[in-house]
Amino acid sequence: MVRSNAYDLPTISVQGEIDHPRLRSLGFVDPSGHAQLVALGTSGIAYDVRIGDRAVGWAADHVEPGVSIRHSDVEANLALAYNSCVGNRAIVVSGRAQGAEGVVTGKHGGALPTDRLLVDFSPDVLDKLVIGDSILIRSRGQGLVLPDHPGVSVRNLDPNLLDRLPISEVGGVLSVGVAARIPARVMGSGIGMGSVALGDYDINLFDAQTVEEFGLDRLRLGDLVHLEDTDNRFGRSYRKGMSTIAVVAHSDSVLAGHGPGVVTLFSGSDEDLVAVDDPAANLADIWRV
Repeated sequence: MVRSNAYDLPTISVQGEIDHPRLRSLGFVDPSGHAQLVALGTSGIAYDVRIGDRAVGWAADHVEPGVSIRHSDVEANLALAYNSCVGNRAIVVSGRAQGAEGVVTGKHGGALPTDRLLVDFSPDVLDKLVIGDSILIRSRGQGLVLPDHPGVSVRNLDPNLLDRLPISEVGGVLSVGVAARIPARVMGSGIGMGSVALGDYDINLFDAQTVEEFGLDRLRLGDLVHLEDTDNRFGRSYRKGMSTIAVVAHSDSVLAGHGPGVVTLFSGSDEDLVAVDDPAANLADIWRV
């Protein structure tokens, strides 16, 4: 078990409602210059897309697995988006599914009023939920520190999930199992954001050679991935000799600069943080959902 300051972290409630999908345009031009109709994928309830499912190839755009929630008040939504962490308990507090529990699997956004939190529920609960139902999050995890690994920053991670991840410690180095490795050259939307506790960071899939070389067409929602040569300690940037471990939160996109979105969990130098190939490094496999 990795030593942490988990006992110093309070558990605080934040809350949001299942968000209604929005349509701002009927079409756009993709990176190849072809006109595309807009396909919905964000907000609402995805009944047949959950963590463990493919992240590439859906006939939709930026598909968010499970349930997407936000708060209508901008400041409250900022608190919801910032404080919530992957692995937090989610509890339905209104509607026919009241009392049912799920788990936070990711974040999506970057424009604060529209940042959304992604939550997984079992299929029988999804069938009872409706847009507008309130979901309470028992938020805990921001401020998590690993005393034996001062060179590794941790973000967006519930301490209870930390104990279940494929992690080992050898000679002061933190090793984390990953299902895929992502070269820094394909990281797009989200780069430059000042806080990695908000929104996500997209993997571009528009270079066929890179997609084939790294098997990016086989990414799954919930995969733990290694972002090579990326520094996510104080924002998102390119830096040689740095590594980031993240989790795939949403599906691919036809928009330039966009693709499967990832949420940062760990970041540090290659000497402090090492990725180990593990095909089963996926939240669905870890939680057995």
